Amino acid sequence: MVRIIVSEMMQICKNPTKRNTTEIAERMVSRYPKSLKDVIDGDVIGLGYHSLVKQLQARIENVKRQYTPKITKRKAESDNDTDEIPAEQKASVQDTYGCVNWEPKFLPLSETVESQLKRKEDMKKMFKDKNYTAEDVKELIKSTYYTQRKDINKDTSILKLCQEWPFLFHKTGMAEHFQQLTGINLMEAFFTNLDKKRERILNFLKTVFAQKENQVLESLLKLANEKGRSSGCTEMILLLLAFFGEKEEHMFHYVEKTSLAEEVEMEDVPATPCLVVCGSSCFTADCFMLSVDQKIVNDDITAFSCAICLMFGSYYCFNIHYPVGLRSTLEFLQRCFFSINPERGTKVELSKRRKIFAVNPRVLTLIADLADHEWT
Repeated sequence: MVRIIVSEMMQICKNPTKRNTTEIAERMVSRYPKSLKDVIDGDVIGLGYHSLVKQLQARIENVKRQYTPKITKRKAESDNDTDEIPAEQKASVQDTYGCVNWEPKFLPLSETVESQLKRKEDMKKMFKDKNYTAEDVKELIKSTYYTQRKDINKDTSILKLCQEWPFLFHKTGMAEHFQQLTGINLMEAFFTNLDKKRERILNFLKTVFAQKENQVLESLLKLANEKGRSSGCTEMILLLLAFFGEKEEHMFHYVEKTSLAEEVEMEDVPATPCLVVCGSSCFTADCFMLSVDQKIVNDDITAFSCAICLMFGSYYCFNIHYPVGLRSTLEFLQRCFFSINPERGTKVELSKRRKIFAVNPRVLTLIADLADHEWT
């Protein structure tokens, strides 16, 4: 189909642009959504036609290649999308990616600056005395959200935020902040999508892709040896890393099973959100720690799935960009498990050498392969 469409296009125009292919892909998907739309378990990815655009463009490039002179003088590349935008503005665009309430303009009607400070001190005391309920924390986080965002958006250090807003780094507090920031229920979205999609993704990675890709096959053998108790979530995350060719050490740092937070050698831990695993394997670990900016901010997480949610939530709550070494895994989790699905932009660290895509091409490839796997 792609070959036929491109052949017809190039009879009319020898050099179709991305705008041309995008318009055609959009029309095709709107006409045949059940066959062509980028969907995984009912969730539309991006605008729904990015993978078709990618296929059309790839075919056009292949057809044009035979007409391209083998020796051409390279022109200096200019990145018009980024060069004309100041660094501060670029960072702001990335920080607000996927957010619906990044910086509220006004305090709640019932609040004053003084009442916000009092609530903050109350929370610090509650956290220190360990005397609180989940509902109390949710209400206080919600009512002080305005002040939290002000502190975060003026680049307050993670250590200072940890001292001033300790609940932000724990399950209930981060989940409520994330809900206010993105409109998504952090834990509920993840566990709902995990129940719905995990088995199909695992089945595909273990059968179809493991036969083609040595790295995934090696990871499967390693997982079989390490597996202490069954955990579909753990297995899925590790296989996704292998599928995208991204290294575990960018997401996990392993320490001795009995290690305390103050004993972790932080210079070896990534600066981006990372899980410190107390043990030699994510399967057998009884405790995980959350590290942000090479600071342990939560040293008592007992469930791997909860640890993944806190790690992912940290990228949004604290305006942190995805590292290049985890860009595909994190975007796949973002779109397919946390239901954050912007049509444009990126959360990945920007680079002049790398093109910016509305949806990561490798994520689109996995989604297309999963869709094909449904029919086999």
